[in-house]
Amino acid sequence: MNDLDLSEPTAADLAALVAEEDLIAAELEWLNAELTLLAAAERGAPDELDRMRLRRAEARVLRETFAFVAARINRPAAHRAA
Repeated sequence: MNDLDLSEPTAADLAALVAEEDLIAAELEWLNAELTLLAAAERGAPDELDRMRLRRAEARVLRETFAFVAARINRPAAHRAA
């Protein structure tokens, strides 16, 4: 059984990625902040800037998650074919 689909993404696939773009960027920022904290542990301890960066990234992920969900809930039913 081969589940690997090598076809090009459809317009709907690309639209879904564009809709999630801000959330994905926020999650990458959060991941980067987490990795920075891990690296800080190797150099001694995280400083206040590291902790602020993490809190800011976490807040952005929450904002973008709520915005993404709200956009999906508020759009007309005809566009919810997925």
